[in-house]
Amino acid sequence: MRIMKTLLKRYTVLFALLLGLTLPSFSQEFILSGKITDVETGESLIGASVLNINNNKQYGTANLKGYYQIFLEKGTYTFKVSYVGYETQNIEVVVEGNTTQNFQLKSTAVDVGEVVIKGKAADNNVKGIEMSKVELSAKTIKKLPVIFGEMDVLKTITLMPGIKSGGEGNTGFYVRGGGPDQNLVLLDGAVVYNASHLLGFFSVFNGDAVEDIEVIKGGMPANYGGRLSSIVSVGMREGDKYKYRANGGVGLISSRIQAEGPIQKGKSSFIVSARRTYGDAVARPFLADSLKENALYFYDLNAKLTFNLSPKDRLYFTGYLGRDVFRFVNNRVNRFVFEVGWGNRIASARWNRIYNSKLSSNVSVTYNDFELGSSAEFASGSLNVFSGLRDITGKADYVYIPNNKGKIKFGGQYIYHTFIPGILSAKQSGVDINTEINRQFAHEGAAYVSLDYELSTKWFINVGIRYSAFDQVGPYNQPLFDDFGAPTGEVLAYPKGESIQLWHGAEPRFSFRYIITPTTSIKGSYTRTLQYLHLATSSSATLPTDLWVPSSRLVKPQVADQVALGVFKNFKDDTYETSVEGYYKPMQNQIEFKPGAQLFFNQNLENEMVFGQGLSYGVEVLLKKVKGKTTGWIGYTLSKTTRTFDAFNNGDPYFYR
Repeated sequence: MRIMKTLLKRYTVLFALLLGLTLPSFSQEFILSGKITDVETGESLIGASVLNINNNKQYGTANLKGYYQIFLEKGTYTFKVSYVGYETQNIEVVVEGNTTQNFQLKSTAVDVGEVVIKGKAADNNVKGIEMSKVELSAKTIKKLPVIFGEMDVLKTITLMPGIKSGGEGNTGFYVRGGGPDQNLVLLDGAVVYNASHLLGFFSVFNGDAVEDIEVIKGGMPANYGGRLSSIVSVGMREGDKYKYRANGGVGLISSRIQAEGPIQKGKSSFIVSARRTYGDAVARPFLADSLKENALYFYDLNAKLTFNLSPKDRLYFTGYLGRDVFRFVNNRVNRFVFEVGWGNRIASARWNRIYNSKLSSNVSVTYNDFELGSSAEFASGSLNVFSGLRDITGKADYVYIPNNKGKIKFGGQYIYHTFIPGILSAKQSGVDINTEINRQFAHEGAAYVSLDYELSTKWFINVGIRYSAFDQVGPYNQPLFDDFGAPTGEVLAYPKGESIQLWHGAEPRFSFRYIITPTTSIKGSYTRTLQYLHLATSSSATLPTDLWVPSSRLVKPQVADQVALGVFKNFKDDTYETSVEGYYKPMQNQIEFKPGAQLFFNQNLENEMVFGQGLSYGVEVLLKKVKGKTTGWIGYTLSKTTRTFDAFNNGDPYFYR
């Protein structure tokens, strides 16, 4: 609590200083803002434009949620509201103060060919401050071929430079030299700890329910943290607020169904998507009798409720339930059954509030549960093992826009972690055995503030800082081991709530953009990130048997510092977007495991770890064609990634997997 109070004081002072930077540029300007939607379905029209017909410099573009904003002086304006495939409207708006004006467009039956929908201005690749960032819509993802004909969000992003797949058909991925556990994967803001189905062949994201995906490889904003390499944020669709709809499909190995519609017409909606694989059932008639009871399948369910409580208040409820099941049965001599089941459960509530045209907030509460259970049945008994990780998260993000020169973001996050390394119950010849590896508990918190500021028509900067803390707490009974890893029989007991180990640190962020010509810019960024959770794995891919372990007395937080610099240029009226980015990323406190280490159901897991350093640097080239009948991209990466551990390779650097 003392740390959080100190942080609050520090950020209050910093917020006042940042606010002071923006005050000198105040003028009699007001904000015209609102949302652009389809008049029939109520869905957001990403990339729709609002243009003052008398001044083409006064325009706004709908973002990924359909919202736009324009800074204007008091007066009466006529705006042209347009979107490809929709009727253009000219609408007069009177601005006497901060004004909210929503627009609804009607679709037309015009054949417009292939269209790439973007949530930013056409030249944002050059003029926006973001770098090392990828944004894709569901329509773009659906055009790409994937394994077994199933659309896969995580497989798609591995086609971008700087992102490498863990293997064919595998959803584990590496970003700029980091490991699979160094990627923060979010579904509507909720953390997904294991993002794969069927041992990595599919991701947990149902393509029918996905609205958009955003990947940040560098220049990470201050509102994100907790992982070293990347942020992968997947947004779910909102249901149709005006009509009931249903669709589905039957594939080679899976089927899916989706339903959506209004709860209260025009004000609230629901969407539910479900899918299940049945490849094992299809193959069963062709298998020998001894194999017919074997199974391998997954199912998942996505649901989202949206409520427009008022013009300024929106409430969202998101739920996810997914599970994989693998079963092996052997009846040749004595019956033996082995079954493994794993999956995620997520429930979140988010409140979006627009206080006025300058201040808005997003407040959310999330419950997250990842669990793994396995069982074995044999002639003389049975064995059951369970492990998991549970989080309760509260988060608040605020955006304050004092004028058209600056934007301030600030907020905080708190997570209560419960780690369940292993629970074992067994029955052997009528004897019951029950044991459990000590559960671990931790508080994780962070506060941040950042400023976007336009210094001139050429220079734009973002400066921010995030301060995070991680406190492992009791109750915890820590067994003591000797230098050879053998238990001494002694136990160090920590009562409930007592701090075992506190880690904390500052994570500064800085980025800039400088416009050389109207079609060319240079961008740079520096980011420091801390990671307090670590994945105990001996594989190059993410598997359900992997265990998440916290930072502790022996396990330090991982740290990365990344510097990136790039040149961005567009050609032929923004038809072609090109970029060349270079990055340099040293990493501290990297974790590997000793050869032959037992990771599952090990009370002394921390002593199986070794610690070292990492280094990754490289160049990424991207060419995109975003207009015309044929669209797409070509990417190329040249990079080098090494790890250095005293325990491996005689202490010399070696190439990372």
